[in-house]
Amino acid sequence: MAAPLTSLEPVFPVLRAFVSTIVPEATILDEERWVELRRLIDLALRDRPASLRRRVRLALHFIQWLPLLRYARPFTALDPARRARFLSFLENSPLQTVRSGFFGLRTLALLGYYGQPQAAAEIGYAATARGWDALR
Repeated sequence: MAAPLTSLEPVFPVLRAFVSTIVPEATILDEERWVELRRLIDLALRDRPASLRRRVRLALHFIQWLPLLRYARPFTALDPARRARFLSFLENSPLQTVRSGFFGLRTLALLGYYGQPQAAAEIGYAATARGWDALR
């Protein structure tokens, strides 16, 4: 596989924990599927401004270290229930910037997971060029 297109390498463990919390099914992905997930996210970010890619990395650092204040542990060391509670806190934050960052990362997580053909098959998604006519 080619080298990553963005510089998510230092924060990939945080991204992996984030994705596994947003999409619990991701916890059983093999390494090949994690590589594909990362490739899809890299492709989504490749043509974006450098400032946006920096904000993505910064948001992941924020997610990693902010739980220290409440749980005395970084995000990657939290159990799944505490991870979910922490992300719910971000999702419902009164600060628009925090909510926007959360939903941006959530979008990347969903793209990386559900953008894979195997995920579409696992959830029974069968797109067809015939659209709704295929159901009739």
